[in-house]
Amino acid sequence: MASIDRIDWHQTEDFPENVPLENGGTHIGMYLNWIIENNLIGDIHMTESAILLENVKAKKITGRDFLIKCCDGKFWAEDLNEIGLKFTEDYYSSDKYFEDYVNTLDSNHDSIYEYKNSWENYEKVRLVIDKRFKDWQKKNNKKPWQFWK
Repeated sequence: MASIDRIDWHQTEDFPENVPLENGGTHIGMYLNWIIENNLIGDIHMTESAILLENVKAKKITGRDFLIKCCDGKFWAEDLNEIGLKFTEDYYSSDKYFEDYVNTLDSNHDSIYEYKNSWENYEKVRLVIDKRFKDWQKKNNKKPWQFWK
């Protein structure tokens, strides 16, 4: 099974020299944080990572911290439950999330890897993902005869 995203994929020759390597996982971590908050995390983490899941929800650690500590910097399909996986396939894997992430946190930085892994930035990203998820649910919950929705 291939991973959905990985910190090391972002550590290419374009990665800024003055930025910590873990910043290659900030965007992944923010998405994973949202997944955890919305109970879309995979069963594998319900027992193995239960304490750290609660720490994310309590804002004691970030989603990026969870990604590094519990997922070895790799975001896999097994990290998600069924609904989380379907939404991720439609939203994250199609690059819509990445576009939203960049547009939401647009700033004076030269690289997206310079975005701060902060709760303030997460809150901005969370609002966009919330909207995308609601739209996705509406699209996927309509009946075939409701073609006008």
